[in-house]
Parts: sequence; structure tokens; C-alpha cells
Amino acid sequence: MRMTINIKNMQKYAAKYDEQHRGKDGEKTEKEMKTLLRNQRYLKKEELKKIVGWKTRNRSVHYCEQNKSDKVIKITKHSFSVVNEKDRIESLLGQKGGLRGVGYPVASTILHFAFPKKYPIIDFRVLRSLWDMKKEDIRYDFRLWERYFNKVRGIGKKYRLPIRTVEKAFWKYDELKSGRSRTCRQQPRIMCSV
Repeated sequence: MRMTINIKNMQKYAAKYDEQHRGKDGEKTEKEMKTLLRNQRYLKKEELKKIVGWKTRNRSVHYCEQNKSDKVIKITKHSFSVVNEKDRIESLLGQKGGLRGVGYPVASTILHFAFPKKYPIIDFRVLRSLWDMKKEDIRYDFRLWERYFNKVRGIGKKYRLPIRTVEKAFWKYDELKSGRSRTCRQQPRIMCSV
């Protein structure tokens, strides 16, 4: 079920998302990581675990334990310093020799926290709202990520909205329209995330 894309819907659903998450641990984690990565251009293992927990509601944090601390620093430094988009995201991916516990959704979250004006966070809810994709049919790869990246940035540019606002709107729209709504208060975890 696609959302009709217009400024009214973007603002309406993003506001509902913000209302639901205001003051929660997830909002605090997002601000903390963005502030940290403004000056520190790498992640330590504990910071990676915090981001993975934020994005996956702690489902994948145990995989992060398998990463050596020096490898986390080395890989994230590399990712944050390269110019090539494909190398930047794929160097983080566990299946590409990067970090255990990191697939495209987590990698996009890491990049968003490091470069909040440039990279959106990929999420199945946003994909469903944009392109009516079924969760079970989504196959994350560079082509999908690049298509998503360009689409979200394009919508943000068209409506003069931050990319984070665009993703929040699509995420919240899907949550409300799919009938599978949950609040962060229901989960004893870090956050329901985009």
C-alpha cells in the first residue's frame, strides 16, 4: 500500500512518528550517535552494538560480539573516508567481509548517523510505503539501496525536507496502514526504528 507523496502527508506522518518516539531511549540514542560521529569518524565496538541494537531492536547485537574491537574501528574508519558509494556501504557488510551483525539496514543506519544529511536509513516499512514491496520479497543489495537512497533524497529535495523526515513519514504510514502497530513502550528494547 503506497503512500500518496505530498508535503501534507510527509509532515503529518513524520509528526505522528515524532510524537510516538519523543523522549524515548531510541531518540536519545539517535542524537547521541549523531553527536559522537560528528567529530569521531569511526565506531568502537560498544558504539556499534548500540547502533545495531537501535536498528534491530536488539535482535542482532549478539553477532557484534564476534567482531574484534580493532576491526570495528578499522572498517568504520575506512567506510567513512572512502568516496565510492558502493565501497562505503559494502565495506560495512558482514556478508562482504565487513562487520558481523551488519546488513544493509544496519549499514545504512551507521552511514545515516555519520552523515545525517546525505544517507537515509533503509527499512522494509519505508520500502512498502514507497513501492508496495512485500517484506518477504525484499532482497537487500546495492542496486536496491542506491535506488532507495536516490528516491528518498529526491523526495526530500522536492519538498525541502530532511531525509530523516521523509523516512519517518513513510515508516509511520506503513505502521498505521499495515495494522501491525507497536509502540516502543511495548518493547523492553532500545527502539522501534526506521
